[in-house]
Amino acid sequence: MGGWNRLLVVALGILLVSWSGPAASAFWSSVSSNGAAAKSDALAQGSKPSTSVTGTNVSVTWAASTTAAGRSVTGYSIARYGAASGGTRVPATGACAGTVTSLACVEANVPAGTWYYTVTPMLALWQGPESARSAGTTPVTDTTPPAAPKITAPSAINSLNDNGVQISGTAEANSSITLTVSGSGSEPITRTFTTNSAGSWTAPALDLRQFADGIITYSARATDAAGNISAPGTASTTKDSTPPRVVNVQLFNGSSGVAGLIEKGDYVEITFSKQLKASTLCSTWTSNTAKQTLSGNGQVTARVSPDDVLTVSTTACTLQLGAVALGKDYATTAALAFSGNGSGSGNVTVLSWDPAELKLTLTLGARSGTPNSVQLDPAAATFVPASGLTDVAGNPVESGPATWAASSF
Repeated sequence: MGGWNRLLVVALGILLVSWSGPAASAFWSSVSSNGAAAKSDALAQGSKPSTSVTGTNVSVTWAASTTAAGRSVTGYSIARYGAASGGTRVPATGACAGTVTSLACVEANVPAGTWYYTVTPMLALWQGPESARSAGTTPVTDTTPPAAPKITAPSAINSLNDNGVQISGTAEANSSITLTVSGSGSEPITRTFTTNSAGSWTAPALDLRQFADGIITYSARATDAAGNISAPGTASTTKDSTPPRVVNVQLFNGSSGVAGLIEKGDYVEITFSKQLKASTLCSTWTSNTAKQTLSGNGQVTARVSPDDVLTVSTTACTLQLGAVALGKDYATTAALAFSGNGSGSGNVTVLSWDPAELKLTLTLGARSGTPNSVQLDPAAATFVPASGLTDVAGNPVESGPATWAASSF
């Protein structure tokens, strides 16, 4: 083709495009090897978009478009319709307005209704055919946040449950719960889960051993289907996972007794590292702050076995004490018993707990049985606590190493 003929074709192409308006999808492009040469090209139809909803925001994504010759487009025009077919084209707003140069955008504050989105590829002044419409998209116009969740937490955290703490509660049905647990000594723990159709929720068991003893705080927020987030519901628990220990066991000779001989008036004093829960010592001791005593006629009996282990029983309550290994040969081959009658005369055996001093004292009453001869050399007595004896937080008592001084009756 001659040069003048090529120019004529280009001119005719320009006229054809101008007749079709700026929205034409076919156009002429020059051939790079010859500025006077031209060839036709066309914009392909836009790809069908996908949508997702977060509250009143609609996210629109689509695949890239090219011309028939493989040329990249320069942008896309996004629109929506109120029906799957027909209806009025509504240009998208916000980040989806005008020419979008990426392959995704978010239209915020979309009006209520079901919307079908389209994508139209653009190349400079030309535009391709509009895409097929997306599936129906319904933005959620609920902007009311759910009520703050209610939290049920354990009354105490101790060494028995700190590795599997159960937290539960209630919130809006089928909402998502974000639970944050905070305390000193470690970073907060966050867990996310959903409520059931009745609004109940239970968090997976929480290992809180990394937190130091002190206040543990729980904060839960609910997120509903519309993306609305509640105010936090809160609760707290005191964590005390430090077990009480026996820190001293001492045997004392009574004021009028014979040194080295076990007899009425002698007493045993056991000191603990922490305050004990009084009711785990004696079931009728309900105060953890007041001094408690058992001293009725025949109410408390102390026994020393032939192997010199002292135990205590009572008729006044369920007693969980333990056993004291006296460390010396106070009993013969027969057991000794200390009980007695006559309150106030010093004949009865008395058991007392002083929470301020952290001391448990057993004073021996009248004896039955014949003790061994005088034991002159002191020895370190030891105490093995009964199962179920705990501190106020519920931590079981530990024996502790017998590093205290030797003693004797």
